[in-house]
Amino acid sequence: MYSFETHIRVRYAETDQMGYVYYGNYAAYFEVARVESFRHLGLSYKQLEESGVMMPVLEYKSKYIRPAKYDDLLTIKLMIKVRPSTRIVFEYEVYNEAKVLIHVAETTLVFVSTTTGRPVQAPDNFLQIFEGIF
Repeated sequence: MYSFETHIRVRYAETDQMGYVYYGNYAAYFEVARVESFRHLGLSYKQLEESGVMMPVLEYKSKYIRPAKYDDLLTIKLMIKVRPSTRIVFEYEVYNEAKVLIHVAETTLVFVSTTTGRPVQAPDNFLQIFEGIF
């Protein structure tokens, strides 16, 4: 299993009238966690796309346990529990500053050829990085 953590401070513009993080912003937080986790592994979305592979989201599941509020420092924990192939599943846990779990989510992304638009196997360099993890 691979695990990675990053932190995001809630900005005022990300909250709704109730002062809670607007639900649509969680997807953006999870994208930050994915991008930063790839960077931590020596990968980048930009290089992946330049090599002819993109990663659209196939599925997104989200459960709101408690609200996040303006100026909260959130810890986003990302986990990959299954070796990637043509798909990669990311699981997330979001904690507030008191280390209370406030949100859980999962996204499934698919490796897709930028030329054909069809699913493809994850690139070899990508899979090699995960060989030592799984």
